[in-house]
Amino acid sequence: MEVSFNKTDNLIQEVKQIFTTYLEKHELRKTPERYAILEEIYRRNDHFDAEALFIHMKNQNYRVSRATVYNTLDLLVSCDLVTRHQFGKNFAQYEKSYGFRQHDHMICVDCGQVLEFCDPRIQQIKNMMGDLLEFSVTHHALNLYGKCQKKDCVHKVEKKV
Repeated sequence: MEVSFNKTDNLIQEVKQIFTTYLEKHELRKTPERYAILEEIYRRNDHFDAEALFIHMKNQNYRVSRATVYNTLDLLVSCDLVTRHQFGKNFAQYEKSYGFRQHDHMICVDCGQVLEFCDPRIQQIKNMMGDLLEFSVTHHALNLYGKCQKKDCVHKVEKKV
């Protein structure tokens, strides 16, 4: 009987293999907790902070410590499977990065909601400026900060005066 995998399952198997190779190369332990964290991240479709990931995993009855979550996130950033962002707050947010297109962010300064966008003109600017200044651009981060203007924004925090 053939097992059918969906796109997410295939991606998870691929990133697990990359992570395994990384752990072996650096002579680090291949623990079930590290793989559970990786899988949980690749089942998400949002930006998240380490504490929220830890609480979510505890609520799902995973046996992981807060330290394991933080340390595993550092490993996943080191092997380019997760991207760490500092969106002007006191804590970092993360997102899965393997197999996902380059994109940029808009961050609401009121509620912290992160919106993603992709505009090919940004790539054109990178290429043009790299050529003009004889500079090889390896990566970039563009974060635009502002305030949500939607009247029915579910993330909007009412301010009391």
